[in-house]
Amino acid sequence: MNIALVQHAHPSSPSAAVDRGARAVRAAADAGADLVVFPELSFTPFYPRVPITERDQSALDLAEPVPGPTTEALAEAAADRGVVVVFNLMERDGDRTFDTSPVLDADGTLLGRTRMMHITEYEHFHEQGYYAPGDTGAPVYDTAAGRIGVAVCYDRHYPEYLRALALQDADLVVVPQAGTVGEWPDGMYEAELRTAALQHGFFTALANRTGPEGDMPFAGRSFVTDPFGEVLTQAPGAEETILHASVDLARTAEAPARQLFLRHRRPDQYERGAVALASDRTD
Repeated sequence: MNIALVQHAHPSSPSAAVDRGARAVRAAADAGADLVVFPELSFTPFYPRVPITERDQSALDLAEPVPGPTTEALAEAAADRGVVVVFNLMERDGDRTFDTSPVLDADGTLLGRTRMMHITEYEHFHEQGYYAPGDTGAPVYDTAAGRIGVAVCYDRHYPEYLRALALQDADLVVVPQAGTVGEWPDGMYEAELRTAALQHGFFTALANRTGPEGDMPFAGRSFVTDPFGEVLTQAPGAEETILHASVDLARTAEAPARQLFLRHRRPDQYERGAVALASDRTD
């Protein structure tokens, strides 16, 4: 699989940003990508940096449905170049809004959407005023590029969530991210996903925002790890770029997690120890 992580800064115009994103999909595919991944809130400002009570617009006013204009524009680009695309937006569904990553197959088909399950609330990340907790579980998608799971930003902190993706044989977990400089100790973004990759036996690919937005300096440094916990490639920090990485998905079969850790699990001893798998859901 050839992965392209689009590391872009805050857009001056959301409509222009979607057009730019569609061009990035085509450019990445022309450079050999099978999969293109965008950061969290791919084509809009990072709304939650301001409490919703301080905005003139409601969360519903800021959101759009899926499918909707952004999904359709990215689906057209995906189909035009035969590439899988994962992006992120604030989704409106009835009277609720979600932090959502639609997954588009290489023919432009909307395979589904992953809604962020765990919603945080702390300085600059006032997300509980914007998002309802996700209700899609932890799906893994059979795409033209491979079996892909999505952990939207904050969900990456939860081993239960990542384990659910591993138990469904995800080859790769992509992380649309909005992480800032100094938010966590230096190297923690990488350390967290290196450990997750080793423990669960999948590749990971984190696509982060870059550049300043108000008083939030987004950190960039998008990266890809292998299922042995090694960082394969990483983008610079304060620079817009498309980071390319070529990975051999067959290597997951050799990973310690698949050779050892997952085989030696004791689920008979676990009490509700992971997010419900799609096959277990009854709703």
